[in-house]
Amino acid sequence: MKETLINNVLRAMQTSLSNAQLMLLRDVLNQTLANIAVSACEEGMPAESRLDNGQLLALFLEAKRVEGCSEKTVRYYEITLKKLFSVMNRPVTEIRTEDLRTYLSDYRLRTDCSKANIDNLRRIFSSFFSWLEDEDYILKSPVRRIHKVKSEKQVKETYTDETLEALRDGCTCLRDLAMIDLLASTGVRVSELVRLNRADIDFEGRECVVFGKGSKERPVYFDARTKVHLKNYLASRTDDNPALFVTLQKPHRRLEISGVEIRVRELGRRLDLCRVHPHKFRRTLATKAIDKGMPVEQVQRLLGHSKIETTMEYAMVDQSNVRISHRKYLS
Repeated sequence: MKETLINNVLRAMQTSLSNAQLMLLRDVLNQTLANIAVSACEEGMPAESRLDNGQLLALFLEAKRVEGCSEKTVRYYEITLKKLFSVMNRPVTEIRTEDLRTYLSDYRLRTDCSKANIDNLRRIFSSFFSWLEDEDYILKSPVRRIHKVKSEKQVKETYTDETLEALRDGCTCLRDLAMIDLLASTGVRVSELVRLNRADIDFEGRECVVFGKGSKERPVYFDARTKVHLKNYLASRTDDNPALFVTLQKPHRRLEISGVEIRVRELGRRLDLCRVHPHKFRRTLATKAIDKGMPVEQVQRLLGHSKIETTMEYAMVDQSNVRISHRKYLS
């Protein structure tokens, strides 16, 4: 309650004082009220000060939905922040930078998770407390002074041409062959793949429109081989399900994300291939495109990334191409 009172005073003085003066005022108030007990008077409190952690979290999650975040993302935000609340056991308006640093440090020691995981938590906390700041529930986000957690850059593998051919040859049904080809030639996310309908496929232009992250639509393109295998697969179907890919057994339901992941992993194990999963097709496409000279801005659009940095993280540039370019431009 004391922290809320101080924040209310600082917020009221925000337009009259500089940042340095506000920080000085905070120190003075903390010292003055150090040994004074402060209790809430419900009638005199501003409406926003009476909101508890659960109410503030609900408002934040609604704001995320309005921004276009998927329910899966919103649920992840909710679970992560509720864990923080349960450990802190205090109003979020009273949480300070030191509290969050201690939480992140203890979390890493307790779970032995990666630095990338810790930075992901930091980004979620930053989003939540920045929202509280923007909505004037707090004066300043306590995450501002917690910087990005540096993690080791791992070189992630891509499929070789030989591996892709082995996966195609290893398919035992027309559906799996068409699915592998579409993943390899378009680089779509598996969530985008399972949402595709038959009507979404433009065979003449060899393209389709997918519904990606952030409720954004974008066109993707496939090659002639994929066109042939898709047509063969659809011609073999006897069901009337509008979905592009369906289960093999009756009743033929729309294939789910887990169904694609399990099928691709099983195919990899049967062929004795290492780390076979749907997302690897996406990274392979990005790497090949950049290695062959496709402008990274076009690769970014093809993959549906909002930030070009994400595209560069996906693409592992072939070192031999770097050597050739060095000799061409610099030697």
